[in-house]
Amino acid sequence: MTPDVIVIGGGLHGCAAAMNLSARQCRVLVLERSAVARHASGASAGGVRTLNRDLAEVPLSLIAARMWDDIESLVDDDCDYHAHGQLRVAETEVELASLEARRQQMLALGYSHEVVIDQAELRRRAPTIGPQCVGALMVETDGAADPYRTTHAFRRKAERLGAQFIEGACVTALSRQGTVWQVTTPAARYEAPTIVNCAGAWSDEIAAMIGDRAPLQTRCSMMMVSERVAPFLGPVVSAVNRKLSFKQTDDGTVVIGGGHQGRPDRAHESYQLDGRRLGESATAVAAIFPTMRRVRIVRAWAGLEAQTPDHLPIIGPSPSAPGFFHAFGFSGHGFQPAPAVGRALADLVIDGGTQMPIAPFALDRFATSGKAA
Repeated sequence: MTPDVIVIGGGLHGCAAAMNLSARQCRVLVLERSAVARHASGASAGGVRTLNRDLAEVPLSLIAARMWDDIESLVDDDCDYHAHGQLRVAETEVELASLEARRQQMLALGYSHEVVIDQAELRRRAPTIGPQCVGALMVETDGAADPYRTTHAFRRKAERLGAQFIEGACVTALSRQGTVWQVTTPAARYEAPTIVNCAGAWSDEIAAMIGDRAPLQTRCSMMMVSERVAPFLGPVVSAVNRKLSFKQTDDGTVVIGGGHQGRPDRAHESYQLDGRRLGESATAVAAIFPTMRRVRIVRAWAGLEAQTPDHLPIIGPSPSAPGFFHAFGFSGHGFQPAPAVGRALADLVIDGGTQMPIAPFALDRFATSGKAA
């Protein structure tokens, strides 16, 4: 196959781009440096969250939410998606007032999906929550899915539509000959008129090969999972002033995240867990859910990902090179919008533009603000 598009990166956004492009009759080749879903896409909390999004992300996130509601039709897999809601918990009246202020801000902008619930309603939805919790901001239609399963569901659908994936294909050089990009890996050279950069933690290196400067840091959010316990929680829970993401799976295990960072080693595609910060996660869990104090943690992990200075993604065409598009830098919250981002990328490649609300995510926002690396 001679591809029309080469997608660099086999994470969720690369797979979503490949699926959407293939659905529109593009011949797509995906080059993945390691293995599909190897890093952040397979290691995230899997939150399907419109709750408390940055205002710039809300329009795109709401579009993605409608796509998640029909995810099985989209990728022929339900991705273990459950819309049991998400709660952002307040432990003080001051925190609750901040949540009400957020709700009023959203209403003023025309968004009504976030609501504030009082302590009684919070206890109805999360009966074992700590007695200090006085209320929450809630999106009832949010939820969670299995990140590894979801990434591979997009991959399998892309393959059924004709896409090809090559794992262990680290891109070492890019050059343009006329209207064709040449992509070099240690094993082979590939050509296509269009490139989509979804390389995650390594996206700035790919961008630099064509002269685009992307200010990124590498992060690795740590996750933990508990032993199986009796069902006690439906919604995903976060907290106003704690780094916490907390959910119970169908098999009874509890998945705990929230943004505590390990020590990434991008050069070796590895990381070290930080025991002190994992302890902080455990403390937060015990404070919000006292019943968890005697529950054993059985495993902890992390995955490398890219973080931008403003914690917003970079999505759109290269400002300096034709036929080149970026989607990276999701900074720990890129799982939910992925279906919409994949569709936006297909629009950009095929139509030369998109109706998707991605204007806030242009790469050149850093150049104009003087923040380029």
